[in-house]
Amino acid sequence: LLSEQPVTTAEGQEVIPLKVVKAVLPDPASLAPNYTGKTCIGDVVRGTKDGKPAEVFIYNVADHKEAYEEVGSQGISYTAGVPPVAAAILIANGTWDVRKMANVEDLDPRPFINLLNRIGLPTRVKDAAGDRAVEFG
Repeated sequence: LLSEQPVTTAEGQEVIPLKVVKAVLPDPASLAPNYTGKTCIGDVVRGTKDGKPAEVFIYNVADHKEAYEEVGSQGISYTAGVPPVAAAILIANGTWDVRKMANVEDLDPRPFINLLNRIGLPTRVKDAAGDRAVEFG
């Protein structure tokens, strides 16, 4: 259903599947005012630390209502939009020098995480030592 290539239905009607999906789903913006609850995006990382098995959960949480009050969108859109804004700020102010092609993974994550914390999408970590905010000095 994500295809943009036309297909012919059993009735002989030519349709583009992705446009059919778009036609039957509600406009996401119309849903935002009524969203409640929170969204969590994170990674569970398993490995070894000091020769022993270790597990860390790195995550952020966005509240749908708070996101709507701030930007007129729900939390999912907030979590999709805030990181690119942070990246653009870091590039614009010279913190990240990207005069060549670079993957975000190749860039220093510390100023990125710190900026996300300041502009509304704080990063947290949960491990054997507990649950805490991530901040780099």
